[in-house]
Amino acid sequence: MRILLVEDSGDLSEAILERFRGEGHAIDLETDGAEAEALLRHASFDVVILDINLPSMNGYEVLRAMRARGDRTPVLVLTARSEIDDRIVGLDVGADDYMIKPFDFRELSARCRALVRRRTGEASNVFVHGAFEFDRGARRALLGGVDLELRQRELQVLELFLGQLGRVLTKDEVVDRIYTFDEAPSLNAIEQTMTRLRKKLEGSPVQIRTIRGLGYIASINDAS
Repeated sequence: MRILLVEDSGDLSEAILERFRGEGHAIDLETDGAEAEALLRHASFDVVILDINLPSMNGYEVLRAMRARGDRTPVLVLTARSEIDDRIVGLDVGADDYMIKPFDFRELSARCRALVRRRTGEASNVFVHGAFEFDRGARRALLGGVDLELRQRELQVLELFLGQLGRVLTKDEVVDRIYTFDEAPSLNAIEQTMTRLRKKLEGSPVQIRTIRGLGYIASINDAS
């Protein structure tokens, strides 16, 4: 997942960053509401984790601005406010989910996965086709019951393409989805990752092809 965390509490944000990065996700942090809103105008994410009490612009205002311009990115709101009225306001403004502090980080991660599944129409964390299985929660891929032992970047790329089957993704789109703003991939980093992933997927029904001059496209080959 490509995640934006908007949270001004240093201790909490560090704990969330550590959790998601440890699971192999690309997550960026903004601590100011206005800066987060500006970023969301030109950058795309799979899910936004949004605190309410923020400097410059509160979370409700950020969310209103997103929905007003047609941004349908799933948003999970974090707040210390437990009153039902606050939750109703957040949901009516356009939040997709709501968690009250303090919360369990495992549940936060699971709720984010559920939001991404909902957006892509997936009913389960597990993608299964024939002898191939990819578990988004466990972060592993199996072929005939054998772990393919994918690296973090390979898992990110596989998850991305399984959610975009039949759609051409440019190299820039792939980079945007698996790297944070603080990371600087080398010019051939994506090609190297794709080469390793394709080799490990040999014999599986998942095929990722290069479309010359355009990018990459993934498909399911029932003959595999």
